[in-house]
Amino acid sequence: MARQKFWKGYLKLSLVTAAVSLVPATTESNKVRFHVLNRKTGNRVESRYLDAVTGKPVSEKDEVKGYARGEDDYVLLEDDEIEAVGLESTRTIDIDTFVPRDSIDWIWYDKPHFLTPDDKVGTEAFCVIRDAMEANKVVGIARLVLYRREHAVLLEPRESGIILWTLRYGGEVRNMPEEALEADTKADAKMLPLMKELIQERTRKWSPSMVKDPIQKRLKDIIRAKQKGQAKVAPKPRPEPAPTGGNVVSIMDALKKSLAERKKSKPR
Repeated sequence: MARQKFWKGYLKLSLVTAAVSLVPATTESNKVRFHVLNRKTGNRVESRYLDAVTGKPVSEKDEVKGYARGEDDYVLLEDDEIEAVGLESTRTIDIDTFVPRDSIDWIWYDKPHFLTPDDKVGTEAFCVIRDAMEANKVVGIARLVLYRREHAVLLEPRESGIILWTLRYGGEVRNMPEEALEADTKADAKMLPLMKELIQERTRKWSPSMVKDPIQKRLKDIIRAKQKGQAKVAPKPRPEPAPTGGNVVSIMDALKKSLAERKKSKPR
């Protein structure tokens, strides 16, 4: 079944334009979601805005955004004033800059989306832009309104399509903690081969099963049991973590013991 397109518009590079559509590359549709209910009546509970002083409900027409400049002192901004500072067009991805593909660190990447041509007429223009970026080993930078907010976006050629990443804002990305910078020392030459061997022992081919969510599965099991009228499912007690003993055991001894245990448990 084709995925529903949640955004349609145009990809533009100078005078070259292609009709395109966008769908999120990830989904949370399988996530267990709950409603808040009134235990006494079984009815759903509604969220409402209340005046912090009078305690009375505030109608939607009286709601306005305010920027705090002091205690109980706000600058009020109307919706049209906020919208006026955004992009002139919310339906065009206009690529105005390209950067080397490996020059943007992973920490700036936010949400991935699949960008594909939306009609046969624009397919050729789309493919030319995609293949030229791939040949030059660059990614495109543009701006786009998504999720009710203007984002800088990155366009990365990938196979027969383009991955569009929303990028984090500059104020959202922090520098590396000082503790990590202090750890910038060379590893002991004697311990490094043992650690490499331990890592090789645990190296497997990537599989999506490695990132399954066990909590979601347990919640669904509880919900199914309740639907069938079964008794309440008692949660399994969480095992207490074994004491580590601090740094008494040397790293070398720990590595040797880990490798020995792995070799014992390895099936013959």
